[in-house]
Amino acid sequence: MSAVPVTDGLEAARAALRQRQGAGARYDAANAPVRELSWARRGTAYFARLLNTLSDADLDAPSAIEGVPRREIVAHVGYHARALGEIIAWARQHPGLSLPVKASLETGDIRRKATQPARALRNLFAHAEIHLNVEWRDLDETQWDAIAEDAGGQRFAIRETPRMRARVIWLHALDLDAGGRLADVPPGLAEHMAQLLPARYDGRPDMVGATTCETPPARPGTINL
Repeated sequence: MSAVPVTDGLEAARAALRQRQGAGARYDAANAPVRELSWARRGTAYFARLLNTLSDADLDAPSAIEGVPRREIVAHVGYHARALGEIIAWARQHPGLSLPVKASLETGDIRRKATQPARALRNLFAHAEIHLNVEWRDLDETQWDAIAEDAGGQRFAIRETPRMRARVIWLHALDLDAGGRLADVPPGLAEHMAQLLPARYDGRPDMVGATTCETPPARPGTINL
């Protein structure tokens, strides 16, 4: 018996979910990148499970990245989701207009925000993910093909945002050093991550790179989305 293609299986699952939820629920547009959205959402659930195994005190312990405590990992995951959500919202609501700010996460800013109480960091992660999912589901078929540009000229393909998020969430799930395994990463994404991991733990300050239209190098003290 031949295996069902992954994309076909995801489409069938999505159709079944729509039938169960009925009218009024938010759904992804028909041309949304199903596989990449699945990667991002599975990664979010995976990260959440690992985070829930850690006590508040555990967040002060080192992560798998030298010199970076776990709380900074959680902060970056949360603010990354918030930043992507804001980019998507701007592209949807202001087509053709550049964002009024640069879409980058300052390393120092992340470190300062990571000093919030553990409960605040956990809430940041949860709320930012909900907002990001709402923004994805509010995109229509035309908006999925939009390009957003920030004040610094960095360009983001909206269609690439689920892949960007998937890469960040799964890499940081491993970075938490809380039992995450490369073997748990979805096929297709895992092969890409296996190429990134050897350079992950060399003490470099930028915790994660990005997939944008042009992918400029990060400025000193910044983290590319």
